[in-house]
Formats: sequence, C-alpha cells, structure tokens
Amino acid sequence: MLYPTPELTQDDKRVLGELETMREALRYQVAEPRRWSGQFRRTLIAHAIQGSNSIEGYQVGLDDAVAAVAGEEPMDTSPNTWDVITGYRDALTYVQQLGRSREFAWQHMLLDALHFMMMRHDLTKWPGRYRPGDIYVDEAHTGRRVYTGPDPDHVPALISELMAWLANGEPEVPLLVRASMAHLNLVKIHPWRDGNGRMSRCLHTLVLARDGVLAPEFSSIEEWLGAGRNTYAYYDVLAEIGGATWQPDTDTGPWIRFCLSAHHQQAQLVRQRIDQAARLWDLLDGWVGRHALPERVVSALQLAATGGRVRRTVYQHDEGLTDDQAIRDLRALVRVGLLEQRGQTRGRHYVASTTLRDLAAPALRPKEIVDPYQR
Repeated sequence: MLYPTPELTQDDKRVLGELETMREALRYQVAEPRRWSGQFRRTLIAHAIQGSNSIEGYQVGLDDAVAAVAGEEPMDTSPNTWDVITGYRDALTYVQQLGRSREFAWQHMLLDALHFMMMRHDLTKWPGRYRPGDIYVDEAHTGRRVYTGPDPDHVPALISELMAWLANGEPEVPLLVRASMAHLNLVKIHPWRDGNGRMSRCLHTLVLARDGVLAPEFSSIEEWLGAGRNTYAYYDVLAEIGGATWQPDTDTGPWIRFCLSAHHQQAQLVRQRIDQAARLWDLLDGWVGRHALPERVVSALQLAATGGRVRRTVYQHDEGLTDDQAIRDLRALVRVGLLEQRGQTRGRHYVASTTLRDLAAPALRPKEIVDPYQR
C-alpha cells in the first residue's frame, strides 16, 4: 500500500487553478523566441542542481553549477563534490530527454538508471541497485533517528506499485499533485543506500516533464526546496507525514499543501526572472547600440549583470564566434568599463563592473514572492 492521494480542499483547488493559469502564461512566454532564452534555461537548470544537492550537504556556487550545465570545468568546487554535481546534471539531462521520448515506460530500470547516473562516482553506494538491508535517516545536527525505511524485502513490490500507479493509477489526479505524491512515496520507500532524496526530487521533476506543457526546468521546485528556511520546512513536513516509520495510512494533505505552495512560489520567481530578463536585454541592447558595440555582446553583459561570471569559452559557444572574436569582444567591454577581468589563464573570467550593475539595477528590481495559502 502506498501513501494515498488526499482529498483536495477548496484552497488546494484555488491554488491549483492559479498555478494552471501561470503555467499556461509561461508556456506562451517560453515559446516566443528570445535571444536570452538559452542562457536563461541554463541558469534555471543550474539553480535546480544547486538547490537539490545543497539539501544533502553538497554545496556548489551558482557559477560552477552553470559551468556543469555548459560542460565547463569548475573554478571553486572540490573534485568529490564535482562528481556529485555532474552526476545530478546527467540525470536531469536524461529527464529532459525522457520528457520527449515516444518509447517511455514507467519501470524499475528507469529509476535504477537515473540512480546510477547520480551515484556512479561511488560504487560503495550501490548505484542502480536497491539497498540490501535496513536504512535509517538521522538528524544531522543531533544524531536523532527520525525515520526507518520499510523492510528491504518489501522494496521491489512497493516500487512496482508506485510504477503501476504512475502508469495508470488515478488519472484524474492533477499533474502537480501526482508529481508530489510520487516524490513522497519514493522518499518514504527509501529504496537505495544513498541518494534517495535527490532521486525523489528528480522523479517529481520527471513526472512534470512527461506532461509536455513546460520544459522541466520551468516547473521544477528543486531550487525552492534548497533555499534556506524552505529546506527545514521540507524536512519538517516529511517528518510530519507518516512519522518515524513506513505508515501509509497517514493524511498526506499537509504534504500536498506544502508542494503546491512551493510550486506557486517558484512559478512567481520564474515569471519575475523572465520579465527581468526581457527588460534587462532591452536596456543593454539600447546601450550597446548607442555605443557602436556588436549586438552579440549583450549576452555577455546580461550574464554579468545578473551576477554571473562570463567565461570566454561559453560566450564564444553561445554566439558562434572564433577565439579571436570572443577575446576582442570581452576586451572591448573591459575598455568601456562594463566588465572587469578576474583570474589568469584557465581561471580567467569577467564580472560586472559597478557601472554595469548600476545600469542594470532598474531592470532587476525584485517583487515580493507570496505564499498562496497565506494571502
């Protein structure tokens, strides 16, 4: 028996309605071709990688998370953490491909393949294989045992039940609720020796990817879950649902409200970033035009203005330039005072100058993100 889908409250249905409206609006915004959209998607994926792994204690800066998505080498991340980050990147890349797969089927080996991608750097974690024994979750700062997973002999049957439910069970359940329940059940089954939280969040994203309305990077809540106090709230609600052992007869309503609130707030954030990106591009494009610089340099300025490090190789790839063209462009932006060079040789990169930050500030003013259940 799996944890059951709860009966939705009127508030739940209202929030779901608002989410569907936002998702539909995002679908149209995303479909419209924009020069900045590739960079924007890359950053969203990087935020998801950064957020989901930070929950497990693997810290990576956004610049290095972006580098992982772009296939670049890290500047600040240790080799061990980099193995974790690139494994998660590969799993999310596979999720993106599965969202468009015509041969897709929910089955054990799908989850095992994703788990292998995440954990292949450490064979002692049994990547791609279910745990052989009991598993416990202990609170990091106290050592207190907070959860004991179901008997390992029950794991295959529970995963089979979850796969069957995802394939054919309760088709009337709204997509965001289905994704949230898949997340909850997998994390409670805890089928692997390690990586269960990351896999559960990845499964949540995969369910959304299969919907096809929005690319998974626009729907994932992994960034939101990894942000500060949200992580503590995430652990708290998981502890509340079912207690310290596998107890699937528990009310899962609080979990659904938590996830719908997370989706709503993440959607607000993504919509705000899209609006900011459009305003910023127009502002920078106008400045570049007035100063007789090549239009293509706007992509480098956009990244720097939003706090990113500009690497010559990534800029060159994004704009389809030769080495010499990319170098000339970046040096020109340093000369006019918009970028500043940092580092040497392979570590060389460019960041926004005070002038660029001041220029971009009007386009980047944030709006308040609100909890839809507390309005």
